[in-house]
Amino acid sequence: MTSPRLLEVEQLTVCFDTARGEVYGTDEVSFHLDHGETLGMVGESGSGKSVTATSLIGVHPPLTRVRTTGSAKLEGRELLTMSEPELRTVRGAEIGYVFQDPLTALNPSLTVGHQLAETLIVHTGMDRAAARRRAIELLDLVGIPNSAGAVDSYPDQFSGGMRQRILVALAISCRPKLLIADEATTALDPTVQTQILALLRSLCRDLSMAMIMITHDFGVVAATCDRVQVMYAGRIVERGPVAEVLEHPGHPYTAGLLRLAPRFEVNHHHRLHPIPGRAPTVIKAKPGCRFAPRCELADDRCRREVPALSVDAAHAHACWHSPAKRATLTEDRTTR
Repeated sequence: MTSPRLLEVEQLTVCFDTARGEVYGTDEVSFHLDHGETLGMVGESGSGKSVTATSLIGVHPPLTRVRTTGSAKLEGRELLTMSEPELRTVRGAEIGYVFQDPLTALNPSLTVGHQLAETLIVHTGMDRAAARRRAIELLDLVGIPNSAGAVDSYPDQFSGGMRQRILVALAISCRPKLLIADEATTALDPTVQTQILALLRSLCRDLSMAMIMITHDFGVVAATCDRVQVMYAGRIVERGPVAEVLEHPGHPYTAGLLRLAPRFEVNHHHRLHPIPGRAPTVIKAKPGCRFAPRCELADDRCRREVPALSVDAAHAHACWHSPAKRATLTEDRTTR
Protein backbone atom coordinates (compact mmCIF):
# COMPACT_ATOMS: atom_id res chain seq x y z
CA MET A 1 0.00 0.00 0.00
CA THR A 2 1.37 3.42 -0.95
CA SER A 3 1.80 5.97 1.81
CA PRO A 4 -0.66 8.93 1.83
CA ARG A 5 0.51 12.17 0.31
CA LEU A 6 2.01 14.67 2.66
CA LEU A 7 0.13 17.67 1.28
CA GLU A 8 -2.95 17.92 -0.92
CA VAL A 9 -4.22 21.33 -1.98
CA GLU A 10 -7.46 21.59 -3.95
CA GLN A 11 -9.11 24.68 -5.44
CA LEU A 12 -7.31 27.04 -3.03
CA THR A 13 -8.67 30.54 -3.52
CA VAL A 14 -7.51 33.45 -1.38
CA CYS A 15 -9.44 36.70 -1.81
CA PHE A 16 -8.52 39.99 -0.09
CA ASP A 17 -11.17 42.63 0.57
CA THR A 18 -9.53 45.95 -0.30
CA ALA A 19 -10.55 49.53 -1.01
CA ARG A 20 -10.34 48.65 -4.71
CA GLY A 21 -12.66 45.70 -4.29
CA GLU A 22 -11.93 41.99 -4.15
CA VAL A 23 -8.36 41.09 -5.08
CA TYR A 24 -7.31 37.49 -5.62
CA GLY A 25 -4.00 36.24 -4.25
CA THR A 26 -4.69 32.76 -5.64
CA ASP A 27 -7.53 31.44 -7.77
CA GLU A 28 -8.42 27.73 -7.71
CA VAL A 29 -4.89 26.47 -7.12
CA SER A 30 -4.53 22.68 -6.85
CA PHE A 31 -1.37 20.63 -6.31
CA HIS A 32 0.11 17.87 -4.17
CA LEU A 33 3.40 17.07 -2.48
CA ASP A 34 4.68 13.64 -1.51
CA HIS A 35 6.84 12.78 1.49
CA GLY A 36 10.49 13.67 0.85
CA GLU A 37 9.73 15.48 -2.43
CA THR A 38 10.88 18.98 -3.38
CA LEU A 39 8.45 21.15 -5.36
CA GLY A 40 9.45 24.42 -6.97
CA MET A 41 7.03 27.35 -7.32
CA VAL A 42 8.15 29.81 -9.99
CA GLY A 43 6.71 33.09 -11.23
CA GLU A 44 7.08 36.84 -11.18
CA SER A 45 6.36 38.88 -8.06
CA GLY A 46 2.62 38.92 -7.41
CA SER A 47 1.97 35.59 -9.11
CA GLY A 48 0.58 34.02 -5.92
CA LYS A 49 3.52 31.89 -4.80
CA SER A 50 3.89 33.30 -1.29
CA VAL A 51 0.13 33.67 -0.74
CA THR A 52 -0.25 29.98 -1.54
CA ALA A 53 2.44 29.04 0.97
CA THR A 54 1.42 31.37 3.80
CA SER A 55 -2.18 30.17 3.49
CA LEU A 56 -0.98 26.75 4.59
CA ILE A 57 0.09 28.16 7.96
CA GLY A 58 -2.70 30.73 8.29
CA VAL A 59 -0.51 33.82 7.97
CA HIS A 60 -1.92 36.79 6.06
CA PRO A 61 -1.11 40.53 5.86
CA PRO A 62 -2.19 42.33 9.05
CA LEU A 63 -5.36 44.44 9.05
CA THR A 64 -6.57 42.70 5.89
CA ARG A 65 -9.89 40.92 5.50
CA VAL A 66 -9.25 37.58 3.86
CA ARG A 67 -11.62 34.96 2.51
CA THR A 68 -10.03 31.56 1.90
CA THR A 69 -11.88 28.70 0.22
CA GLY A 70 -10.89 25.27 -1.03
CA SER A 71 -8.88 22.66 0.84
CA ALA A 72 -5.33 22.16 2.08
CA LYS A 73 -4.68 18.90 3.89
CA LEU A 74 -1.48 17.92 5.68
CA GLU A 75 -1.52 14.13 6.00
CA GLY A 76 -5.30 14.23 5.78
CA ARG A 77 -5.84 17.05 8.30
CA GLU A 78 -7.55 20.17 6.98
CA LEU A 79 -5.34 23.23 7.58
CA LEU A 80 -7.74 25.90 6.36
CA THR A 81 -10.34 25.27 9.07
CA MET A 82 -7.90 24.92 11.97
CA SER A 83 -8.22 27.36 14.86
CA GLU A 84 -5.34 29.69 15.65
CA PRO A 85 -4.21 27.56 18.64
CA GLU A 86 -4.22 24.46 16.40
CA LEU A 87 -2.22 26.26 13.72
CA ARG A 88 0.36 27.34 16.29
CA THR A 89 1.06 23.68 16.98
CA VAL A 90 1.58 23.08 13.23
CA ARG A 91 3.84 26.07 12.56
CA GLY A 92 7.39 25.13 13.37
CA ALA A 93 6.60 21.63 14.57
CA GLU A 94 5.21 20.21 11.32
CA ILE A 95 5.73 23.01 8.78
CA GLY A 96 8.95 25.01 8.92
CA TYR A 97 9.16 28.33 7.07
CA VAL A 98 12.33 30.09 5.86
CA PHE A 99 11.54 33.70 4.99
CA GLN A 100 13.39 35.88 2.51
CA ASP A 101 14.62 38.57 4.89
CA PRO A 102 16.30 37.25 8.05
CA LEU A 103 16.57 40.75 9.55
CA THR A 104 12.79 41.01 9.80
CA ALA A 105 12.22 37.33 10.58
CA LEU A 106 14.66 37.27 13.52
CA ASN A 107 14.07 39.27 16.71
CA PRO A 108 17.01 41.72 16.99
CA SER A 109 16.60 42.07 20.77
CA LEU A 110 17.06 38.35 21.55
CA THR A 111 20.10 36.13 21.08
CA VAL A 112 19.82 33.51 18.37
CA GLY A 113 20.20 30.83 21.04
CA HIS A 114 17.23 32.21 22.97
CA GLN A 115 15.07 32.22 19.83
CA LEU A 116 16.02 28.65 18.97
CA ALA A 117 15.50 27.48 22.55
CA GLU A 118 12.05 29.08 22.81
CA THR A 119 10.91 27.25 19.66
CA LEU A 120 12.12 23.94 21.08
CA ILE A 121 10.57 24.54 24.50
CA VAL A 122 7.16 25.48 23.05
CA HIS A 123 6.93 22.65 20.52
CA THR A 124 8.82 19.79 22.16
CA GLY A 125 8.56 20.49 25.88
CA MET A 126 12.34 20.49 26.38
CA ASP A 127 13.68 22.11 29.52
CA ARG A 128 15.79 25.21 28.99
CA ALA A 129 19.16 23.51 29.50
CA ALA A 130 18.37 20.79 26.98
CA ALA A 131 16.99 23.36 24.55
CA ARG A 132 20.20 25.39 24.76
CA ARG A 133 22.30 22.30 24.04
CA ARG A 134 20.08 21.48 21.07
CA ALA A 135 20.33 25.10 19.84
CA ILE A 136 24.12 24.75 19.73
CA GLU A 137 23.78 21.47 17.82
CA LEU A 138 21.44 23.12 15.31
CA LEU A 139 23.79 26.04 14.73
CA ASP A 140 26.58 23.58 14.13
CA LEU A 141 24.35 21.56 11.77
CA VAL A 142 23.70 24.57 9.51
CA GLY A 143 27.37 25.55 9.42
CA ILE A 144 27.66 28.41 11.95
CA PRO A 145 31.32 28.60 13.08
CA ASN A 146 32.00 28.35 16.83
CA SER A 147 28.38 27.44 17.53
CA ALA A 148 28.96 27.26 21.31
CA GLY A 149 29.92 30.93 21.31
CA ALA A 150 27.56 32.04 18.57
CA VAL A 151 24.53 30.84 20.52
CA ASP A 152 24.78 33.94 22.74
CA SER A 153 25.19 36.40 19.85
CA TYR A 154 22.50 38.67 18.42
CA PRO A 155 21.26 38.57 14.79
CA ASP A 156 23.03 41.80 13.80
CA GLN A 157 26.38 40.26 14.74
CA PHE A 158 26.14 37.85 11.78
CA SER A 159 26.50 38.33 8.04
CA GLY A 160 23.48 37.99 5.75
CA GLY A 161 24.44 34.46 4.77
CA MET A 162 24.93 33.42 8.40
CA ARG A 163 21.59 34.95 9.40
CA GLN A 164 19.91 32.94 6.66
CA ARG A 165 21.52 29.79 8.04
CA ILE A 166 20.12 30.69 11.46
CA LEU A 167 16.65 31.00 9.92
CA VAL A 168 17.11 27.54 8.44
CA ALA A 169 18.11 26.24 11.89
CA LEU A 170 14.91 27.73 13.35
CA ALA A 171 12.79 26.24 10.58
CA ILE A 172 14.16 22.70 11.01
CA SER A 173 14.58 22.77 14.80
CA CYS A 174 11.56 20.52 15.42
CA ARG A 175 12.19 18.24 12.43
CA PRO A 176 9.11 19.33 10.46
CA LYS A 177 7.58 17.16 7.76
CA LEU A 178 7.50 20.11 5.36
CA LEU A 179 9.97 22.95 4.88
CA ILE A 180 8.90 26.04 2.91
CA ALA A 181 11.76 28.18 1.59
CA ASP A 182 10.25 31.48 0.42
CA GLU A 183 12.79 33.27 -1.80
CA ALA A 184 15.30 32.19 0.82
CA THR A 185 18.39 32.89 -1.31
CA THR A 186 17.27 35.92 -3.37
CA ALA A 187 19.21 38.57 -1.44
CA LEU A 188 22.43 36.54 -1.20
CA ASP A 189 25.48 36.70 -3.43
CA PRO A 190 25.94 33.73 -5.82
CA THR A 191 28.54 31.93 -3.71
CA VAL A 192 26.47 32.12 -0.51
CA GLN A 193 23.32 31.22 -2.47
CA THR A 194 24.98 28.04 -3.70
CA GLN A 195 25.98 27.16 -0.13
CA ILE A 196 22.46 27.70 1.23
CA LEU A 197 20.87 25.65 -1.56
CA ALA A 198 23.31 22.81 -0.89
CA LEU A 199 22.48 23.05 2.82
CA LEU A 200 18.74 22.85 2.15
CA ARG A 201 19.16 19.84 -0.15
CA SER A 202 21.29 17.96 2.37
CA LEU A 203 18.94 18.74 5.28
CA CYS A 204 15.90 17.54 3.34
CA ARG A 205 17.75 14.32 2.54
CA ASP A 206 19.12 13.74 6.03
CA LEU A 207 15.93 14.68 7.89
CA SER A 208 13.51 13.12 5.34
CA MET A 209 11.70 16.43 4.84
CA ALA A 210 9.64 17.55 1.89
CA MET A 211 10.25 21.09 0.66
CA ILE A 212 8.45 23.80 -1.28
CA MET A 213 11.01 26.08 -2.91
CA ILE A 214 9.50 29.46 -3.83
CA THR A 215 11.62 31.38 -6.30
CA HIS A 216 11.67 33.40 -9.51
CA ASP A 217 14.89 31.69 -10.62
CA PHE A 218 14.76 28.56 -12.77
CA GLY A 219 18.40 27.94 -11.91
CA VAL A 220 17.42 27.44 -8.25
CA VAL A 221 14.65 25.06 -9.35
CA ALA A 222 17.03 23.05 -11.52
CA ALA A 223 19.47 22.71 -8.62
CA THR A 224 17.02 21.69 -5.91
CA CYS A 225 13.62 20.48 -7.13
CA ASP A 226 11.99 17.27 -8.35
CA ARG A 227 8.91 18.94 -9.81
CA VAL A 228 8.00 22.54 -10.62
CA GLN A 229 4.80 24.51 -10.98
CA VAL A 230 4.74 27.85 -12.78
CA MET A 231 2.30 30.46 -11.46
CA TYR A 232 0.92 33.54 -13.16
CA ALA A 233 -1.68 35.98 -11.79
CA GLY A 234 -2.80 33.65 -9.03
CA ARG A 235 -3.09 30.47 -11.11
CA ILE A 236 -0.88 27.52 -11.98
CA VAL A 237 -0.24 27.64 -15.73
CA GLU A 238 2.19 24.71 -15.96
CA ARG A 239 3.55 21.92 -13.80
CA GLY A 240 5.67 18.83 -14.29
CA PRO A 241 9.05 17.18 -13.70
CA VAL A 242 11.80 19.79 -13.66
CA ALA A 243 13.87 18.38 -16.53
CA GLU A 244 10.84 18.02 -18.78
CA VAL A 245 9.51 21.52 -18.11
CA LEU A 246 12.94 23.07 -18.70
CA GLU A 247 13.51 21.16 -21.94
CA HIS A 248 9.94 21.28 -23.27
CA PRO A 249 7.98 24.17 -21.72
CA GLY A 250 4.32 23.83 -22.59
CA HIS A 251 2.96 27.27 -21.68
CA PRO A 252 3.96 30.54 -23.43
CA TYR A 253 4.64 32.15 -20.05
CA THR A 254 7.07 29.40 -19.05
CA ALA A 255 8.76 29.70 -22.43
CA GLY A 256 9.05 33.46 -21.91
CA LEU A 257 10.66 33.04 -18.49
CA LEU A 258 13.17 30.59 -19.91
CA ARG A 259 14.05 32.98 -22.74
CA LEU A 260 15.02 35.49 -20.05
CA ALA A 261 17.53 33.10 -18.47
CA PRO A 262 21.18 33.83 -19.40
CA ARG A 263 22.79 31.03 -21.42
CA PHE A 264 26.54 30.77 -21.03
CA GLU A 265 27.08 28.27 -23.83
CA VAL A 266 25.93 30.63 -26.60
CA ASN A 267 28.00 33.31 -28.33
CA HIS A 268 28.05 36.97 -27.38
CA HIS A 269 25.41 37.80 -30.01
CA HIS A 270 22.72 36.05 -27.95
CA ARG A 271 20.01 38.46 -26.79
CA LEU A 272 17.50 38.11 -24.00
CA HIS A 273 13.87 38.39 -25.10
CA PRO A 274 11.69 40.05 -22.45
CA ILE A 275 8.02 39.17 -22.12
CA PRO A 276 6.01 42.13 -23.46
CA GLY A 277 3.81 44.08 -21.07
CA ARG A 278 3.65 43.79 -17.30
CA ALA A 279 2.19 41.28 -14.89
CA PRO A 280 -1.06 42.48 -13.28
CA THR A 281 -0.62 44.08 -9.87
CA VAL A 282 -4.29 43.63 -8.95
CA ILE A 283 -5.84 40.27 -9.78
CA LYS A 284 -9.61 40.24 -10.23
CA ALA A 285 -11.88 37.51 -11.53
CA LYS A 286 -12.44 37.87 -15.26
CA PRO A 287 -12.94 35.59 -18.28
CA GLY A 288 -10.17 34.20 -20.40
CA CYS A 289 -6.51 33.36 -19.91
CA ARG A 290 -4.85 35.91 -17.66
CA PHE A 291 -1.65 35.76 -19.68
CA ALA A 292 -3.48 36.66 -22.92
CA PRO A 293 -2.63 40.41 -22.79
CA ARG A 294 1.09 39.55 -22.91
CA CYS A 295 1.00 36.41 -25.06
CA GLU A 296 2.26 36.32 -28.66
CA LEU A 297 -0.20 33.54 -29.48
CA ALA A 298 -3.35 35.00 -27.90
CA ASP A 299 -6.56 34.87 -29.95
CA ASP A 300 -10.26 35.47 -29.28
CA ARG A 301 -10.72 32.13 -27.52
CA CYS A 302 -7.82 32.93 -25.16
CA ARG A 303 -9.50 36.19 -24.18
CA ARG A 304 -12.91 34.56 -23.77
CA GLU A 305 -12.37 31.17 -22.13
CA VAL A 306 -10.17 30.03 -19.24
CA PRO A 307 -7.92 27.11 -20.30
CA ALA A 308 -7.97 24.21 -17.85
CA LEU A 309 -4.94 22.54 -16.31
CA SER A 310 -5.12 18.75 -16.55
CA VAL A 311 -5.37 17.08 -13.14
CA ASP A 312 -4.04 13.75 -14.40
CA ALA A 313 -1.08 14.47 -16.68
CA ALA A 314 2.38 14.44 -15.09
CA HIS A 315 3.35 17.39 -17.31
CA ALA A 316 0.37 19.72 -17.73
CA HIS A 317 -0.12 23.24 -19.05
CA ALA A 318 -3.15 25.52 -19.28
CA CYS A 319 -3.05 26.71 -22.89
CA TRP A 320 -5.52 26.44 -25.77
CA HIS A 321 -2.85 26.26 -28.47
CA SER A 322 -1.39 23.10 -29.97
CA PRO A 323 2.05 21.83 -28.94
CA ALA A 324 3.37 22.60 -32.42
CA LYS A 325 2.26 26.22 -32.22
CA ARG A 326 3.61 26.65 -28.69
CA ALA A 327 6.94 25.19 -29.79
CA THR A 328 7.51 28.19 -32.06
CA LEU A 329 8.11 30.28 -28.94
CA THR A 330 11.01 28.17 -27.72
CA GLU A 331 12.73 26.80 -30.80
CA ASP A 332 16.02 28.36 -31.84
CA ARG A 333 16.19 30.51 -28.71
CA THR A 334 19.74 31.60 -29.45
CA THR A 335 18.97 33.27 -32.77
CA ARG A 336 15.55 34.82 -32.33
